[in-house]
Amino acid sequence: MFKRRIQQSVEELLDEQAAVALLGSRQVGKTTLALEIGRSREAAYFDLENPADRVPLESPGDFLPQFADRLVIIDEIQRLPALYESIRGLIDSYRRQGRGSGRFLFLGSASIDLLRQTSESLAGRVAYRELNPFDPTEVAASVDGAIERLWLRGGYPDSFLAKSDRASMNWRRDFVRTYLERDIPQFDSRMPEETLRRFWTMLAYSQGGLLNAAKLGAALAIDVRTLNRYLDLLVDLLLVRRLQPWHGNIGKRLVRSPKIYLRDSGIVHGLLNLQSLKDTLSHPVAGMSWEGFVIESVLGVAPSGVLPFFYRTQRGAEIDLVLEFSPAERWGIEIKRSLSAPRPSAGFHRACEDIAAKRRLVIYPGTHSFTQPGGVETLPLESFLEQLA
Repeated sequence: MFKRRIQQSVEELLDEQAAVALLGSRQVGKTTLALEIGRSREAAYFDLENPADRVPLESPGDFLPQFADRLVIIDEIQRLPALYESIRGLIDSYRRQGRGSGRFLFLGSASIDLLRQTSESLAGRVAYRELNPFDPTEVAASVDGAIERLWLRGGYPDSFLAKSDRASMNWRRDFVRTYLERDIPQFDSRMPEETLRRFWTMLAYSQGGLLNAAKLGAALAIDVRTLNRYLDLLVDLLLVRRLQPWHGNIGKRLVRSPKIYLRDSGIVHGLLNLQSLKDTLSHPVAGMSWEGFVIESVLGVAPSGVLPFFYRTQRGAEIDLVLEFSPAERWGIEIKRSLSAPRPSAGFHRACEDIAAKRRLVIYPGTHSFTQPGGVETLPLESFLEQLA
């Protein structure tokens, strides 16, 4: 077992809230974490993909009250949105009896926004937390070469912990196939499997690039509206990150299109058939794959409420990742794969001046921390994540 960093936060919320929703993409470890939490208190577990569990929960008003003294864990909650109304009544009843916390733990393979569309009846009764794939702070102390392996294989537990790179690649191929054949159709049956596979692969090739919906749509022979519908669903399923550009009233011509990243680097490499670290390092996508990996690692440990952006002007000033802690506190981060010369560009310095960055940082895959001219802090990824966490 690897201790998941979010576990303490979820347990604290269960002591405060009637219900907690733990969200994350499929196979990210939600069930394992929920059952681990359930071992410290009496709990009952139901999986809505299991017909034996689903059938009684279709009449929740008659079935759930018998578990009033236990934490009820409901997996794949988005599959039965009719549950929410009955659960609201039970929560209100428990509150009147003075038992208002730790009643339900929901697990869902969809984003907060998507889940909220079907759970408005639980407003004020549920708190949300997102479980990401493994990040370096969770595995680096236990696995030799953890960061390079995590970058190559991605952070899904079964992929990261596979016995070999080949076994990991096979797992990721099956993961993609499962989403294409089963999971995505439950949300939008109009998406042709082959078109969606091509779209996913195109996103891998253009990892970290600016979104050009017209160009992508033309390549897939679909219109822009359909393309955006496909992208919105992948974002909602926590498979793709749409990183928005930072923009303020600073008198500059700024890039307005978002950057698009597949959120797990292992999925990027799987779609591109990069089976080894050598394959990955020699591929043109290596730099942007590393950038996406660092961004996901940073956002996985960043404090709640931190807003992520990138910054780019039409004249070439650029910051890979802007962390905005408040309107007066912004950090500019440049991400480098190079070990030998992780120097920031002149455009990075100009961009940091534009946004009034309080800290200027370069994150790279080395082992030493040092300061470069201009007050640029140069840090190994693991060291920066420890600071941030």
